[in-house]
Amino acid sequence: MKSNTLNKHIKMSSKLNIVSFICCIALLSCNTTKSNQPNAKLDSIKNCIQKYVDGYNIPGIAVGIIKDNKVIANLGFGEKVMKSGDSINQQSIFHMASLSKPVTATAIMQLVEQGKINLDSSITEYLPYFKLKDSAYKQIKIKDILTHSSGMPDVNDYEWDKPQFDEGSAERYVRSIANEEMIAQVGERWRYSNMAYDVLADVVAKVSGMSFETYVKEHILVPLRMRNSSFIPNDLNPDLRTKGHVWDFGTSVSDIYPYNRRHAPSSCLNSTLEDMCQWALVNLNNGELNGNNILKESSHDILFTPQFKINENRSIGLSWFVEDYKGMNTVSHEGSDLGYRSKIIFAPEISSAIIIASNYNMTPVNEIAFNIINILQGHEPDPIEIPISFTIGNEIFKIGMEASIAKYYKIKNSQEAKNYDLSESQLNRLGYQLLRAEKYTEAIEIFKLNTKEYPNSANVYDSLAEAYMRNGQNNLAISFYKITLQMNSDNDFAKKALLELKTQN
Repeated sequence: MKSNTLNKHIKMSSKLNIVSFICCIALLSCNTTKSNQPNAKLDSIKNCIQKYVDGYNIPGIAVGIIKDNKVIANLGFGEKVMKSGDSINQQSIFHMASLSKPVTATAIMQLVEQGKINLDSSITEYLPYFKLKDSAYKQIKIKDILTHSSGMPDVNDYEWDKPQFDEGSAERYVRSIANEEMIAQVGERWRYSNMAYDVLADVVAKVSGMSFETYVKEHILVPLRMRNSSFIPNDLNPDLRTKGHVWDFGTSVSDIYPYNRRHAPSSCLNSTLEDMCQWALVNLNNGELNGNNILKESSHDILFTPQFKINENRSIGLSWFVEDYKGMNTVSHEGSDLGYRSKIIFAPEISSAIIIASNYNMTPVNEIAFNIINILQGHEPDPIEIPISFTIGNEIFKIGMEASIAKYYKIKNSQEAKNYDLSESQLNRLGYQLLRAEKYTEAIEIFKLNTKEYPNSANVYDSLAEAYMRNGQNNLAISFYKITLQMNSDNDFAKKALLELKTQN
């Protein structure tokens, strides 16, 4: 495996902390390919994933593991649609969400090799009609977009419920953002922007003479034999498709499939575990697979080389995030969207890659991936902690708030407490989920619980004050904002809210 170059570049970056989310899912089946790993390690990996599946009721998840340039396992758990009996396997099609971005970056680098794009050229050189409200947009370069340092905002509404399908959607989208305001100067700071990436569909189309989707198919997907992959989901076999599942105080099948052609470069790759293993292999081999060179090695190096330091612990290449996990260099990207989660991570020091796709928006793909790495290294997996927000959230509208809080204390005071994340942040997360659902009374009760459990935290009083304010109980909101500011006088949000409330009174 050609991992020396990859190691050389990723060691240039510092540690990257990847945020973990709540997770979830129910397992039915598990299929594996021939393995070069000791059976004990593979069994341990299966058991570990099973615990996540059982603990969080995950509808479906597919996991691929590559070791020493070979696919050693394709694992399928659960169903394409819950309660359907249609099992997940390596050919099940998932919406890959932001795993689309590295494919887009690769297409751009191919066009750089062809002399059709210069990474340091302004976006307006390729799209003269591109503009934003702030005139600084003229300084945005292709490279700035690929490193999320363009200063462009993110998408507010993907309009998954009213998708566009025609080739003209790419240019229309570029023209539609003319009144968007930049959120930072070009290159000033890192801010994730799907909007910026979506502009690249039109760039690819204009310089290549074919649509973004056609270009990617002919120059990436077909050469890599990714037969069940496309940026246009209707081109794929519907019998292989999964459906997304969402958590809304219980798990349900989403009635909306996340697709809109205007967001193809950032979000709309559809693929299978089998195909994504091909994608992982070509990246592990610096752009070459089975005699097909989709990129020169020197071009591929640029993708994985840190280009922008996000913070002390995080860097980004061209689309790929570079991090250190327990002293080991890794390169990765994650995807999260309506009903879906995904992740691909390369660990070249142990000649491995892990690919995860799930049809559930709460699946903890980061935790699963890192625990698989732990096991491959011969270590014990980190403890699996079930988020209490998920556990209690499932019960509130079934058994009522009083019984749900009683269940919280029963868990907290039992030997099972070690298996749960009972932190302040988990209760706060649940409270804000209830606020977003406009369940103000229930949110107040959860925030009150948090003040009892964590009375020394200014944040819990701030959250309770906000819930009272949104429920129209201004006097109580004022009282708790005052407590917040007594504990943390630097809370500008609390200061502003308190001033507004006093003005109203």
